[in-house]
Amino acid sequence: MPMFVDTSPPGQCIFCRLVAGEIPSAKVYEDALTIAFMDIGQVTPGHVLVATRRHAATLLDATPEEAAAVMQTAHRVALAVQAVFDPPGLTLLQANGTLGGQTVAHFHMHVVPRHEADGIALTWPRKEPPAAVLAGYAERLRAAL
Repeated sequence: MPMFVDTSPPGQCIFCRLVAGEIPSAKVYEDALTIAFMDIGQVTPGHVLVATRRHAATLLDATPEEAAAVMQTAHRVALAVQAVFDPPGLTLLQANGTLGGQTVAHFHMHVVPRHEADGIALTWPRKEPPAAVLAGYAERLRAAL
């Protein structure tokens, strides 16, 4: 994950300031619910962030409409990134909370063009719990839905 961590209080975070026009950005797209702009910490050329205009710290704080709008804008941006930069791969990354890897407490998604040896590693230990355990997890989630 990037080394930058925004420690601003809610409503004064770097993305809120960007939305308000208080700090400059290389905007790619904006609509009523979202804004897309170039990540200043470009991993690869064409790395874009898509964020909610309203401050929502995480996905869990966003409205269903805002969450859907972020994905719709990310899809639109991903198509543009593919057309302009023609990367052999593309990663969409959305992190929540410090332990989830979130470094700016404002709901956003990364659209990252991917290339061989670009330095990004998305790995985790595979656990493979028994089918009964998975069924139990699914049952608990269905009940919560």
